[in-house]
Amino acid sequence: MDLTHTEEEREFRARLRAWLGKVLPELPARPSPDDWPGRRAYDAGWQRRLYDAGYAGLHWPLDAGGRGATPTQHLIFLEETERAGAPYVGANFVGLLHAGPTIAAEGTAAQRARWLPPVLRGDEVWCQGFSEPDAGSDLAALRTRAVRDGDDYVVTGSKIWTSHAEVADWCELLVRTDPAAPKHRGITWLAMPMDAPGVTVRPLRTLAGSTEFAEVFLDEVRVPVANRVGDENDGWRVTMVTLSFERGTAFVGEVVACRRTLAALARTARANGRWDDPVLRRRLGRLHGEFGALWRLTQWNVSESQRSGGVPGTGGSVFKLAYSHARQELYDTAAEVLGAGSLSLEEEWTADRLSSLSYTIAAGTSQIQRNIVAERILGLPKGR
Repeated sequence: MDLTHTEEEREFRARLRAWLGKVLPELPARPSPDDWPGRRAYDAGWQRRLYDAGYAGLHWPLDAGGRGATPTQHLIFLEETERAGAPYVGANFVGLLHAGPTIAAEGTAAQRARWLPPVLRGDEVWCQGFSEPDAGSDLAALRTRAVRDGDDYVVTGSKIWTSHAEVADWCELLVRTDPAAPKHRGITWLAMPMDAPGVTVRPLRTLAGSTEFAEVFLDEVRVPVANRVGDENDGWRVTMVTLSFERGTAFVGEVVACRRTLAALARTARANGRWDDPVLRRRLGRLHGEFGALWRLTQWNVSESQRSGGVPGTGGSVFKLAYSHARQELYDTAAEVLGAGSLSLEEEWTADRLSSLSYTIAAGTSQIQRNIVAERILGLPKGR
């Protein structure tokens, strides 16, 4: 991994910074957090601006509609957009960070041509139909059934924690196509249209009061066989590709955001007199070191994924495990620096603190990540 920047990369940073400085003041006001159609439109508008300027899918392969940028250019893009306060991927994070890269890696030419351009333009939004009420961390225990009927699969079952399902056009859906096979086999990865007959979406309210998650009920939903990514019953392998993107590269922009938050906490501590507390200073210093190390790990993971054909490896589990716990400690420290009086439900800090509690569960629980690290990286025997 080469951490130095070439002249070309420095020029890329300068052009991007100048473009952000021009376009960000022109953006409309952000919609209310509860206005999901408005948030979708806002996020789609930003994605279209990126697309028109040549920054959409920056690191995606050229034949997938991206620019084929280097890992370093990708990281420069994430650094500069986060530091400038630009909108994040928002309502279409599944399409841009999970489903899209999976289709780019595993889809047919026809599937790539159908689904990837609308994602990059911001025209279509995806959600993820993986988790189920009785199969959370044990994803392979999913029960949603798909029965082949001619050119369609007939799908029945339910999903939970489906992000942005109420505004999604498509769902990356895991179904069981062979109930007699061992649980890690007999699973198939489908792209399901959310407007298909038999799909019912019921929003779920989170601890912070938001409704970005939903339950999805599937009553004999017909999904064309042509929407299958990978072979029938090979969905577990395709899912591992999806999860490698989710754990390996999907959080990288948030590391930059956390480092900015940490710097703001240090300034606040100096301003409100908390900087005189040596225990708090050491805690802030340790977090500074942890997030600095996470950024270097991010650089390594992105470089490794480029060398392996664009799919992140198991190092993403190391990153995800460390990041989720560091983020929780960051917002624990924020509560200490800011004091209880500033942590009302109307404060952005409070929403971020409550959101941080989910990070040891989302994208695979910390217990699952420890198993992956132990078995696939350290080569330890499987536990009984």
